[in-house]
Amino acid sequence: MIKLIMSDMDGTLLDEKGRLPEEFDDVMAMLKSRNVLFAPASGRQYYALLHQFEKYKDDFVFFAENGTYVSYHEIELFSSTMKDAILQSLLATTKQMPDVYPVLCGKKGAYVTSHYRPFLSEMEKYYTAYTFVDDFSEVKDDIIKLSLCDADAQDAEHTIYPKLAKYNGRLQVAVSSNFWVDVMNFGINKGIAIQQVQKLLGISPMECAAFGDYLNDVEMMSSVYYSFAMENAHPKIKELANFRAKSNVEHGVIQGITELLEKKLI
Repeated sequence: MIKLIMSDMDGTLLDEKGRLPEEFDDVMAMLKSRNVLFAPASGRQYYALLHQFEKYKDDFVFFAENGTYVSYHEIELFSSTMKDAILQSLLATTKQMPDVYPVLCGKKGAYVTSHYRPFLSEMEKYYTAYTFVDDFSEVKDDIIKLSLCDADAQDAEHTIYPKLAKYNGRLQVAVSSNFWVDVMNFGINKGIAIQQVQKLLGISPMECAAFGDYLNDVEMMSSVYYSFAMENAHPKIKELANFRAKSNVEHGVIQGITELLEKKLI
């Protein structure tokens, strides 16, 4: 029987306008009545997830920042802090990318420099707790991720990712959407975070389901048996997943959970 269900947010649980399915609350109540945990697993900031799911802050496991920070009952279960030397090297690289907007992601919040204001409408979809700084050297926080946004060409897989190739093997570089590339400690991703929580809670991959759509969901697909690729997913996710769900516009996550219920797996 399934005990834990993870879902990516954008392009997966949320529709094309960033809305939750109408049936969401009813399905969450059903899962809670059956002692099944639900977990948003997203590149979004922890505080952004907490803001969106405030009524569920004591019920959900939150896999935030692509797995670099995990919280349950508002208690940190897992995190991965970046070393300053590699972070400074990354920031130096981003300065050579004039059309890219960096966001420094810490445990206390996110940090952006004031001259990046034009991209705020895109950033605020994922970061609700952020601070403007004149320079990133002012930041006093445990940094868990660097996010880079291509708000102009909107083709991060080709405009940002190749320029970070030199960090492969030293860092984890994940394409999160057409806009975003996330950089974390090597070996850290949604899948690793899920495996840590599985160990902590005594839950096996056969007792887990996950829904995803993009390249930052690759490792998540490999960490559970009931892995669902959305109909609108990247081809690689469809190749890796064991099952298929309808698109996010068709509320595929809700329909997938209903299917698991009908098969008496929940």
